[in-house]
Amino acid sequence: MAVVAARQGRSSALLRRTLVRRVWKRLAAAGRPVLTLAVALILAAALGMATTPPASAQGFTYNPRPPRPAPPRQANDGQMLVQAVEVDYDYNNQRVSAVGNVQMFYNGTSVEADKVTYDQKTKRLHAEGNIRMTDADGKITYANILDLSDDYRDGFVDSLRVDTADATRMAATRMDRSSGNYTVFENGVYTACAPCKDDPKKPPLWQVKGARIIHDQTEKMLYFENAQLEFFGVPMAYLPYFSTPDPTVKRKTGFLMPGFSSVSTYGFGVETPFYWAIAPDYDATFNPRFTTRQGVLFQGEFRQRLINGSYQIRGYGINQLDPGAFAGQPGDRELRGGVETKGQFAINDKWVWGWDGVLLSDYYFMSDYRLAQYRDPLGSFLSLPTEAISQLYLTGVGNRSFFDARTIHYLSFSGNQDKVPVIHPVIDYSNVINRPIFGGEFSYKTNLTSLSRNNAAFDPITTVANTQGLCLTASADPLARLPGQCLLRGIPGTYTRATVEAQWRRSFTDPVGQIWTPFAIVRADAIDASISNQPGVSNFLPVGDTQALRLMPTVGLEYRYPFINVQPWGSTTIEPIAQVIVRPNETYAGRLPNEDAQSMVFDASNLFAVDKFSGYDRVEGGGRANVGVQATTQFDRGGSVNVLFGQSYQLFGLNSFAVADVTNTGVASGLENTRSDYVARVNYSPNRTYTVSARARVDEATQDVNRFEAEGRASFDRWSVSLVYGNYAAQPELGYLTRREGLLGSGSIKVAANWVVSGAARWDLEANKINQYVVGAGYVDDCFVLAANYVTSYRYSAGATPPTLSHAFMLQIGLRTIATTSSTGTGAGIQ
Repeated sequence: MAVVAARQGRSSALLRRTLVRRVWKRLAAAGRPVLTLAVALILAAALGMATTPPASAQGFTYNPRPPRPAPPRQANDGQMLVQAVEVDYDYNNQRVSAVGNVQMFYNGTSVEADKVTYDQKTKRLHAEGNIRMTDADGKITYANILDLSDDYRDGFVDSLRVDTADATRMAATRMDRSSGNYTVFENGVYTACAPCKDDPKKPPLWQVKGARIIHDQTEKMLYFENAQLEFFGVPMAYLPYFSTPDPTVKRKTGFLMPGFSSVSTYGFGVETPFYWAIAPDYDATFNPRFTTRQGVLFQGEFRQRLINGSYQIRGYGINQLDPGAFAGQPGDRELRGGVETKGQFAINDKWVWGWDGVLLSDYYFMSDYRLAQYRDPLGSFLSLPTEAISQLYLTGVGNRSFFDARTIHYLSFSGNQDKVPVIHPVIDYSNVINRPIFGGEFSYKTNLTSLSRNNAAFDPITTVANTQGLCLTASADPLARLPGQCLLRGIPGTYTRATVEAQWRRSFTDPVGQIWTPFAIVRADAIDASISNQPGVSNFLPVGDTQALRLMPTVGLEYRYPFINVQPWGSTTIEPIAQVIVRPNETYAGRLPNEDAQSMVFDASNLFAVDKFSGYDRVEGGGRANVGVQATTQFDRGGSVNVLFGQSYQLFGLNSFAVADVTNTGVASGLENTRSDYVARVNYSPNRTYTVSARARVDEATQDVNRFEAEGRASFDRWSVSLVYGNYAAQPELGYLTRREGLLGSGSIKVAANWVVSGAARWDLEANKINQYVVGAGYVDDCFVLAANYVTSYRYSAGATPPTLSHAFMLQIGLRTIATTSSTGTGAGIQ
């Protein structure tokens, strides 16, 4: 909602209009001066209203209402059609009177009433009794007496109620319309809430009353005089004067709802956003945050939508009054700020290009002031963002092909910027040939990755290395950074790899139902690395220039034999699966950098993957057999069960998962032995309400459970709940020195028609404590939103052990068509 002082650029034109001048004169005569900006902001905050914000400011969605069907358009041909029980023609006085169930259609507007009289001399339309007038836009007006000119530009209506196509409602004792543009409602009431079905006379959830409500249809503004906001008929806030765009406006210049926050390092903060709808295709938002401890944080955003895309730029800046509040942290400086930008444009229906950009004065600026990714406390429940991404990209999508090229710069939020790579660039292309090749499907893909890093990134994997800092680059002893104590997460220098892979496969089904799928794959990698001779790096890889060519041809055969058993209660399919893969050993195994294949989780999802490494920098070699059995039961009354159990075998050659590389990828994965761990998966869904799944990896020799996950979900009409349990054995080769075990639960319940209570918590079973949780409650209907959440989240900083636990409180209030607001409070971190 915009106070009048906010409508810069339009105020002079508006003040020239007679009707609005009259409003200001009445305010002055009553001894009520025009609101100053500060007073207006305080009152707007108390009332909880704001002008129509840009789309990105909408933080929630009201319950949808079924759209009202658009009325049929009536011909605007100047002809009048009248239907009634009795029609009288007074030719002497040129009057037409219709009495009894009158229906009149004229110039796209219909009028229904007990009696209607049209005076051809004065061109006035007078209606009485049970009036219902519907205009061409679907707005419906109910009244007792109506007197308007035949073009509906001027006149008055007594005891009226108006329902708009936007599901808003107004009522007044009298409405005067002049110049075809200004409508004045005396003793008016405005609301966006539907009336109570059981008692339509009952006050709505919220409504705004005004001694006078003025609707300027040219400016598309509503002006309220002597207004008060009521909830369930009880006055809650008062404003001598305020204005808001009418419900048809989607964007309007003016002040948005103030926001509130509280953080120990900057004190209490109040944001006063001003939205400027500069033109239909671009706008700006100025959002200063006034803080009690650090001064004013200036924020501004510019957005523009073009014919083929859009872009936006957002800037921040502050001259901190008390930098000592961030003593010992990157924020201990006077001037801080940053710039964010992003955009995307379509070249045609298949190609788009775009960018994301972030530039900060210091890496902790966004987290200190809860900006960007830190705006939503709920998003930080599981993990905090670790970096901001700047990138330039080009993407193309065809019917059977895909292309993506991008350069990426990661801005580290942990202070380890010199250990984060710059990607220049990474290019992917894949294509599936749209015709059979030797009766089968032929596809190919390529990848080019080039990156550089200033300093090596080491991670400790022993308690001694962690407590004594042996893997830190500040350590002077290069022998401290050994493979038995550290992992080399990232190499210093430059690294470039080009990969080309082609694949062919074809399936045959024999007369007894066995499915045979032969396949052939050939892959080639060209690698060029220039590794800096920094302390400890030579313990993992040869330093200097390295060039390598790696070729991996693969042939294999997959076998499936499904058995189907049909019973009155459903059907069961049991399917033995076997896969034999023949290929040479992995060349340069463990002797090349590994940047994109550091994640290795062996489970039922990749049991039958030809190459189980997650990226291109490692390639699986040697002969291998993957064997398993899958069973699926489908019940006739709904529900299903799926079970998969299997194991992988190294047949001959070098086992790539037994070879440690710079990150020990594959070691302790369950694939490092000749006979792998057993993997299993069970999914059970008896109906749409319940879903249960479990995944496990069991040691082949000892039958110990090395990895187990179980998840259950239930969703009813009024409540839903989910519970995830994880249990993971220690993997000291990867830095996990102890077993990890925990529970993550969440749930919500609809305690009433519009009330929802929700919560989530994570319980570390090894430490026997709940380390993160969120609780919240909310009310949502078609016109009002009220939500509150209390959130805890961990905050990591460079050198902080253990991480600090912060607490945040978030409150959201929304009145449909009027305002949205939110406030956040964050407590000081505790350990």
